Amino acid sequence: MENFNFYSPTFFAFGKGREADCGTLVRRFGGSKVLIHYGGGSVVRSGLLDRVKESLNEAQLPFVELGGVQPNPRSGLVYEGIDLCKKEKVDFILAVGGGSTIDSSKAIAAGVVYEGDFWDFYQGKWIEEALPVGTVLTIAAAGSEGSPDSVITNEDGMIKRGASGDAIRPKFSVLNPELTETLPAYQTACGITDIIAHLYERYLTNTKDVEVTDRLIESLILTMKTEAPKVMNNLEDYEARANIMWAGMVAHNNIVGVGRSQDWTSHQIEHELSALYDCAHGAGLAVTMPAVFIYNLKHDVMRFAQIAVRVWGCQMDFANPENTAREGIKALQDFLISIGMPKNFEELGAKEEDIEQLAYTCCYGKGNEGGTIGGFVPLIQKDVEAIYRLML
Repeated sequence: MENFNFYSPTFFAFGKGREADCGTLVRRFGGSKVLIHYGGGSVVRSGLLDRVKESLNEAQLPFVELGGVQPNPRSGLVYEGIDLCKKEKVDFILAVGGGSTIDSSKAIAAGVVYEGDFWDFYQGKWIEEALPVGTVLTIAAAGSEGSPDSVITNEDGMIKRGASGDAIRPKFSVLNPELTETLPAYQTACGITDIIAHLYERYLTNTKDVEVTDRLIESLILTMKTEAPKVMNNLEDYEARANIMWAGMVAHNNIVGVGRSQDWTSHQIEHELSALYDCAHGAGLAVTMPAVFIYNLKHDVMRFAQIAVRVWGCQMDFANPENTAREGIKALQDFLISIGMPKNFEELGAKEEDIEQLAYTCCYGKGNEGGTIGGFVPLIQKDVEAIYRLML
């Protein structure tokens, strides 16, 4: 196990009706004027936005609003939010929505206190300072409610990149599983897939002797394996939603990633798909992960075989562990298909003729001039092209 620092100060208010605590929580963490940042229809139609406003009013906290966040959040709205916060002297940002809304809020929070272009952070600059952010989560998926990370799509070239820094970890996050019960089955499945991807990205490591975090990751994937069918069968299953929501946070606040190298190849390759085709991130990952794993299989057959046995119930073939490893990857793909995820480029809406450009942008796009991606196996453009072709 490697040396590490771990700092995760987010306060979590979990359970039914906890959005009523927003005003108290903003006050507790120093806010005096709030930007409420959100997407659009669902938080308005459900009455959630009104409940959040009521809580802020009860706490006598003035606020301004900025809606319009899209899936795969865009840079244009971030710039608009930065300008609004500066104009209105906002000192706290409250994200009401899913990972896209939270990521957009974090980008605004970093940009308001920075003299340069916020996109500098998405080209590798570490975020050292930001306005405080709170969240009211409406979908279990990205884990942004507990993480120091944000992903934004730059509309100049449709480049999708990430930024990090403990300064953008939310000060508090309200996690009410009831708020996820109105999600359609497809969005629910996309969220589950994203959670599983966050776990695999950490599981694929070159660090030896990390049994504690191996076991934690395995238990969380087993939770998804158990709870996903329940919630897909009954979208209003509160207990299944609750387990998935908390697992989604734990999967990405990095408690399961400390002391070990990590991969993130699947995310890097998928980001090009959702940037170009605007597909759901989880759906893109469902197609990307099996292809990446098959391509990288021989780098460490036993790592793939271990998770095949411990999570997917495969029997170890000691004479040829590669058989077990492949069986485990197939079991993962079958599971994702069973909850409604796509299995190939065609179902995702991607095009074979775009593969060369996708691979080039992934390896050489803005903010990634090195030409190599991946933490488990270093990959260059020809490798990435080959992985995309495995998705056909």
